[in-house]
Amino acid sequence: MSPTGKLFKWGTFAYEAFLALPIIGGSFVVANAWAPLGIAFLLHAVAIIILLRERGPIIGNAVGVVTSVVALIPFVGWIMHAITAIILLVEGLSGSRRNPRY
Repeated sequence: MSPTGKLFKWGTFAYEAFLALPIIGGSFVVANAWAPLGIAFLLHAVAIIILLRERGPIIGNAVGVVTSVVALIPFVGWIMHAITAIILLVEGLSGSRRNPRY
């Protein structure tokens, strides 16, 4: 994975992990009128495009796109952000040790 792919993978992980914090993440989303969910959607979409070009793992970012839409439902969103953060963490750790698929 290239440095740009790693940046987006780890950046989207950090953002999802922040949004998965029960009170802090939820308050951040509500205080900003759900705009952070749109930002998360765009970050995941850009990450998918970059990782497709590099033939990197995109499952975590695809789940992140779905999470950004489903997260409008408060408690479901919290659970989905946590699941997405875990998937992105696993992909980030395993993706840094393996070669790109061709």
